Amino acid sequence: MAVTVSVLGSGSRGNATFIKTDSVRLLIDAGLSRRELGKRLEAIGEDPDGIDAVFITHEHNDHGAGLGPLLGDLPVRAFLTRGTLRGLKADAFELHGGEIVPITAGVSFTVGDAEITAFAVPHDANEPVAFSVKAGGIRVTQLTDVGHLSDAVARNLLDADCLILESNHDLEMLRVGPYPWALKERLMGRFGHLSNYAVGKFIREQFDGRASHLVLAHLSEKNNHPEIARQETLRALKQRGFKTTVTMTNQQEPTAPIRLC
Repeated sequence: MAVTVSVLGSGSRGNATFIKTDSVRLLIDAGLSRRELGKRLEAIGEDPDGIDAVFITHEHNDHGAGLGPLLGDLPVRAFLTRGTLRGLKADAFELHGGEIVPITAGVSFTVGDAEITAFAVPHDANEPVAFSVKAGGIRVTQLTDVGHLSDAVARNLLDADCLILESNHDLEMLRVGPYPWALKERLMGRFGHLSNYAVGKFIREQFDGRASHLVLAHLSEKNNHPEIARQETLRALKQRGFKTTVTMTNQQEPTAPIRLC
């Protein structure tokens, strides 16, 4: 069994993560246009139409705006909470041989050879979740768009072979940056987005070090810099003595595929 992971895009312009197992090809989120999604799949050597199922974390446009066109074009199964379904008005989508399946946080389900678990997260959306995908003993967990790491959420990040984790903003850059104060408060709030500092704190205090790959995602273009986020994470990993590989995502192109065996 081998599992391949590539973050096709991550940030306010659109989010999608590709995960391939021996039998299925999966997406976490569909925030890219149908054309852009196909283009980025081709860029990593994958079939632009090769998607079996998609899991939507929440209804915000940068995570779910591409779901309708995807379902209208391909026979894809879409899994989302009832709150997200309402937020996207997904019951009005035209289906091209696909299916919309409501899910509940904490209740696992299977797609092909993959077992998927959705877990509830604190974010300013209807019923937001994050996802963990396990196939052949390999676990990939993705967590973005989360205001703070409660103990319950942090427990779901353990035992992953590849952990994709939000590192949205540098606190000082956000404080002095161009955003209105109300938006700054939202981003820094308990239902907003994780900072670089929060990621470092998680690594120092709760990370189990199992993941061979840590992928930093959903970086703000105005309130963060990839090297600042990367160095914060590397310092925390060094303090714990972990040899985890750190990969940075961006909004313009996919990450090189990570092969997990």
